[in-house]
Amino acid sequence: MSLIDALNWRYAVKKMNGQPVEQEKVDQIIAAAHLAPTSSGLQPFKIIVVTNQELKEKIAPIAFNQSQVIDSSHLLIFAANENYTDEGIDEVFDRMNTERGLPLDTTDAYKNQLKGMLLSRTAEENFNHAARQAYIAFGIAIAEAAVLKVDATPMEGFNGPALDELLGLEKKGLKSVTLLPLGYRDEAGDWLVNLKKVRTPKEEFLIEFK
Repeated sequence: MSLIDALNWRYAVKKMNGQPVEQEKVDQIIAAAHLAPTSSGLQPFKIIVVTNQELKEKIAPIAFNQSQVIDSSHLLIFAANENYTDEGIDEVFDRMNTERGLPLDTTDAYKNQLKGMLLSRTAEENFNHAARQAYIAFGIAIAEAAVLKVDATPMEGFNGPALDELLGLEKKGLKSVTLLPLGYRDEAGDWLVNLKKVRTPKEEFLIEFK
């Protein structure tokens, strides 16, 4: 199935049937997100995977009791770094150079320029930047799930600070950004399943300079 076919197949599932998603498929979805491009290769976010039903039931009220949280097979939480740090940037570039068999100082000029920009900004600015990187991976995870015919419902409707507190994310220097329940659609119970996919007409969506 082509990506376009997969994206036409997918929709924001409103009711999942609770059936488990094969771990191999979940691993592929996470691998796709892991390979997503990020600014300067910093990957300033984590993906948290929740399969524990008791924990999903605690998360549900934080996500306004959206049933997909409880009925999902796997709940993916995309959490961005609260800020960039000198040590964190060093770690990324040291790993990069080590795995490429290069001296650690190979990228010092670029790294120091990057530090000068990022470390001079506020924590809020850097969190927003990190969150945008998480969204790139979030979109790729949704696309890969569609290719695998796994349903995935993008969610921003949740209380981030409450979820961060429940999961202890502040201790890890993280803030939750988005949720992505993975599962399979309940075709009998989902009012949206058979409705036409509607998008802005292409002539209104696309702006071209020729």
